[in-house]
Amino acid sequence: MKSEKNILIAFILNLLFSIFEFIGGAITNSVAILSDAIHDLGDCLSIFISFVLERISKKKPDDIYTYGYVRYSIIGSVITTSILIVGSILVIINAVKRLFFPIPINYNGMIILAIVGIIVNLLASYYTKDGDSLNQKSVNLHMLEDVLNWAIVLVGAIIMRFTDIKIIDSLLSIGVAIFILINALKNLKNVVDIFLEKIPDGISISDLKKHLLAIKGIKDIHHIHIWTIDGVNNYATMHIVVNKLSKKLKETVKQELSEHGVFHTTIEYELTGEECLEKDCKPPKMGSIKHHHH
Repeated sequence: MKSEKNILIAFILNLLFSIFEFIGGAITNSVAILSDAIHDLGDCLSIFISFVLERISKKKPDDIYTYGYVRYSIIGSVITTSILIVGSILVIINAVKRLFFPIPINYNGMIILAIVGIIVNLLASYYTKDGDSLNQKSVNLHMLEDVLNWAIVLVGAIIMRFTDIKIIDSLLSIGVAIFILINALKNLKNVVDIFLEKIPDGISISDLKKHLLAIKGIKDIHHIHIWTIDGVNNYATMHIVVNKLSKKLKETVKQELSEHGVFHTTIEYELTGEECLEKDCKPPKMGSIKHHHH
């Protein structure tokens, strides 16, 4: 599996690199580099979790996980993101302490480390760039963030090399950590939306309903539910009231839904005048069609 292999390459690159960073951070005394080392170690751990869960997520649906295992990949995303959030907060705390008690830093060492950092992470982000799952996207996001971090560290180290203003180091690491924190929280929100069965981005129920009601022979639509399993595959269920049912009508409905990005559907067709058993529904004949629709 290509995506798995790429995640594994990114993992190995990152692991070797974070070990190198801890040593480098200790030698140069740079909190920006040490904080990046913590961050990278967190990345390693999460890439590994992602790797394992990505493998599980590829399993086909069975009698126990009837939708398949895709959400395992999202759990990878949750764990990864949580690690990043905790890591960023720790980095911010340490950097703030360092603001008040600056210590001498080896700037040349920092510059060399930063250049190596940029190269390693560019490679890792190159290997993970084609991911389509949320999990792989979050791994790739890490790699790109790391490239950016190192670019910032490099600029900072060069400035400090010539000015000897030590607090730049702490300010850099605070900036980087806040950036990571914001992205991680955004990522977490996407995942939580999926678990809460929120309607997928880019799909509007009222819009979909309007298009379906325009199909000849459809009298009413109610009980519409649309959700996504993994941020990629969208599912829908609904009740459609028709005068008479035909194969052609069903095909038209499926076609319309797929144009709206919904490919997995379960539709209950009701004939006009039939009583809908769901408590949220009012059959159209008993009053206005607009009653209680969601």
